Amino acid sequence: MNARTDSALLEKTNNMSYHLNNSHLDALEEETIFILREVAAAFERPTLLFSGGKDSLVMLKCAEKAFGAGRIPYPLLMIDTGHNFTEVTDFRDFRAKELGADLIVRSVEDSMARGTVRLAHPGESRNVHQSVTLLEAIEEFRFDALIGGARRDEEKARAKERIFSHRDSFGQWQPKAQRPELWTLFNTRLQPNEHFRVFPISNWTELDVWQYIDRENIALPSIYYTHKRQVVDRKGLLMPVTELTPPRDGDVVETRDVRFRTVGDITCTAPVESTAATPAEIVIETLAADVSERGATRMDDKTSDASMEKRKKDGYF
Repeated sequence: MNARTDSALLEKTNNMSYHLNNSHLDALEEETIFILREVAAAFERPTLLFSGGKDSLVMLKCAEKAFGAGRIPYPLLMIDTGHNFTEVTDFRDFRAKELGADLIVRSVEDSMARGTVRLAHPGESRNVHQSVTLLEAIEEFRFDALIGGARRDEEKARAKERIFSHRDSFGQWQPKAQRPELWTLFNTRLQPNEHFRVFPISNWTELDVWQYIDRENIALPSIYYTHKRQVVDRKGLLMPVTELTPPRDGDVVETRDVRFRTVGDITCTAPVESTAATPAEIVIETLAADVSERGATRMDDKTSDASMEKRKKDGYF
């Protein structure tokens, strides 16, 4: 993304007064609240996946509106690779404590200690291995519904998901055997050991999310906004220079003004060049973006041997 703001686009956006014309956000919020309440009514042991990222914070805001502050009727669950940005995990803990919510954290490192996750080499990304830890957490707590912040505009495999997406007793997804969802009627019937993945913000876009964050004044981890960071350019992505992702031979390390469009495992999440310091400025940048947030920021989507669809069939969220 070009950090410079196109003046014509800025003028057009200001004239649109997007922050006033937000009736579509009301409809999206209403749908999300309905789905969150439907989960609470239909399942015995649901949980809300909460990473501290922007999408899960939008869902948490809707959950507050659905049930009231301090009264969210299901725990929050985080699958931690051990390689997450501290700004995000610290904010996750702060927000959960602020809400008085029950936060469950399960770690890929614990799965590695049990021998259920084995890395091909020490430097391998742990991101894909979250599936194993997630399935272990589902078995441990007998969760029958997992609420997540995935959106259909993020990636083509996620666009195939139903809002209430069935998983079999092995935790696997069968995209060709999904249940119809006509007239917002959701089939929530389960056989023993099966569960649902539920996506209340499926119909939101990245632009909707940022407009809602702006309208509701939702606090986010600082790395979502512009800051200076050392990066290297790899395959068109700006990879952050960290202890986990040091520069390689031939890399040119630069300090740039960047922000993160999405956050995840440090080893596969890239920032974009940006000077946007507020949600309103990010809305303008998002209007001009011609690459999806995962396409612009996720190294694993470009380098993984397994497609997102295959990973989801194997249990990935």
